[in-house]
Amino acid sequence: MSISISDLVTVRARHPEAIAEAAARRVRRPLIGDSGRLMIVAADHPARGALAVGDRGLAMANRFDLLERLCRALSRPGVDGVLATADILEDLLLLGALDDKVAVGSMNRGGLAGAAFELDDRFTGHRPQDLARLRFDAGKLLLRIDYQDPGSLTTLEATARAIDEMAAHQLPVFVEPFISRRAGGKVTNDLSAEAVTRSIAIASGLGGTSAYTWLKVPVTDDPDEMAAVMETSTLPAVLLGGDSGADQDEVYEKWRKALRLPTVQGLVVGRSLLYPAQGTVETAVDTAVGLL
Repeated sequence: MSISISDLVTVRARHPEAIAEAAARRVRRPLIGDSGRLMIVAADHPARGALAVGDRGLAMANRFDLLERLCRALSRPGVDGVLATADILEDLLLLGALDDKVAVGSMNRGGLAGAAFELDDRFTGHRPQDLARLRFDAGKLLLRIDYQDPGSLTTLEATARAIDEMAAHQLPVFVEPFISRRAGGKVTNDLSAEAVTRSIAIASGLGGTSAYTWLKVPVTDDPDEMAAVMETSTLPAVLLGGDSGADQDEVYEKWRKALRLPTVQGLVVGRSLLYPAQGTVETAVDTAVGLL
């Protein structure tokens, strides 16, 4: 590490220019490395106010603990990079943890968890020009579509324009689409094969070009239906993880089956690796890498 975690506040307060300097000297790598697969650790949840892991309501609230877990995960063989918001990526830059790693910036974080405006998901995170300026490698955006919520149309249009801008910078963008609905004031994502198929079809057609578009998709409720679902698009895709489940072995098996499909290029997993229900960060990460 270039500095210690305890020094981050001092550097940020006295030398804010250090972030741009660290970004300029960071050693970059291709998006897809020698393995031909992609393993990304996700840590963009806090900026949406989503701090819970399982029944631990504020598990991700301690930033120093989160950074320590991220550094441990990034140090493991087979981990290609990290997905996070500007504050976390810049901390990792200062720590020297992003050399020879893929840095993916999270772009829309305006749809705060539990808010009345959750589905009007504004682009309040990285802009394409920010990702280009900081020499980051890709962007990620969330596209939740509720047929009953007018805010979804705003998000659809903003997503299309973000895809266009990312393509203009020749930067890959991971689009994470869902068909969603609000029930009892809570937004839930439909993981049926039909809904995931429809979300992929919608996301694949957004923007003036799909040349730099990737998909970030969930495994369906019935994993045996994933083969047909992934035939909806020729765009490269990664599987997304989720919160820690009661049966993590079952989750791993779902990922293992889906990773055999031709368009699936890898995994993007966050909380279940950084805050595993059992074992250490290292064990959870190594198990996920082994699936690839």
